[in-house]
Amino acid sequence: MSSTGKKYAYTTLITRASYLGGVIILAHTLKKQGSRYPLIVYYTTNMRTEAIKALELEAPKLNLILRPCELLLPAANIKVTLIAERFGDTWTKLRVFEDLYSYDAVCYLDADMAIFRNMDEVFCDVDSLPSDHIAANHACVCNLDNDPWAPEDWNVENCAYSPLSHPGALTKPTQQTPESRGTYHLLNSGMFLYHPSKELWERMLHFFNTSDKLSTYKFPDQDFLADFFKNKWRALGYQYNALKTMRYIHANIWRDDEVVCLHYIVDKPWVTRVSADGTAGFKGKDGETHTWWWNNYAQWQRERESSGDQEIVKIMKQHVAQEDGSQNDDPDMRAIGTGVQAFANNKSDEEDKAPSSNDAKGSDNKSMPSNGNPFEKKALGERGHGPVSHGSGKMVL
Repeated sequence: MSSTGKKYAYTTLITRASYLGGVIILAHTLKKQGSRYPLIVYYTTNMRTEAIKALELEAPKLNLILRPCELLLPAANIKVTLIAERFGDTWTKLRVFEDLYSYDAVCYLDADMAIFRNMDEVFCDVDSLPSDHIAANHACVCNLDNDPWAPEDWNVENCAYSPLSHPGALTKPTQQTPESRGTYHLLNSGMFLYHPSKELWERMLHFFNTSDKLSTYKFPDQDFLADFFKNKWRALGYQYNALKTMRYIHANIWRDDEVVCLHYIVDKPWVTRVSADGTAGFKGKDGETHTWWWNNYAQWQRERESSGDQEIVKIMKQHVAQEDGSQNDDPDMRAIGTGVQAFANNKSDEEDKAPSSNDAKGSDNKSMPSNGNPFEKKALGERGHGPVSHGSGKMVL
């Protein structure tokens, strides 16, 4: 409970054991930086037993509230065009809107984030946020690597961070208007602030059930939220969702000591140790920020070992790179390691071609082909995931 009597919380989602290290260190750093609010962890029931056990062991120590949930996936008649298989589970992120109605405001944080200053300040102005809006950060669309899956308008000139300078970027981010260029309407869904309500969830679910745009989304939840909240989201300072690559792409606005929440996009730090020469990351430029993550992991490990919590330490060691540099051979772990960008080479040119952000016209809830409720059919990518609960609330086994 806040000093004003309002009820706030953070929330996150984990669908695969490969993200266990990320969730635990996210929770550890939230607590370390003095957050007063709990972290509600949604986890899919198909996850490995040892990963769920780890969450249960850490819950009382890190102020976690655990919420089991089922995967949320589109229907089989919707052909998705994701840029990577690992994004197939991220539709489930929308479940954080499904309940939590007893909270006045909730801040979602991706499982690949870490906190370096007290994050609670993000709630300071939340009362001014309309109930049907969210607050979030822009997507960085610089695309300096010329990724083939990126839309043609993804370039430095069209990035919402490019016009900014320090210190204005902290408090005066680029705000989109209905007349803004298309890329200014794109958000990064790693962090967003919202007011949970049944009415909001029902409208989101209707859009999910009826929109014909789901098949065009390269980043499922992110593109969905940008469409659903088009002209209804407020931009926040970069420091609340500081993409690790911005440290060198937007060096003019980045200051290490001002980062509140660091987002480890692309490859994840827990998969590979920082090399002896201090390099890390898929481009070899993330040694500093990855070292920050490993320093927090080392602190967490020392605390658990000193209190005799050997079971959780053992489980965690199975889900991070070893001290000798050896890596986990789990395919899910390899998929988020330094070779993560290789997914772009596994698709045809036609599949990689993405629609321009100017093609996104907002929440124009067009009906899908008439063949009954799409969520009554077997969901795409369901094999191997166990039961899946669809938008209609029905379960398909």
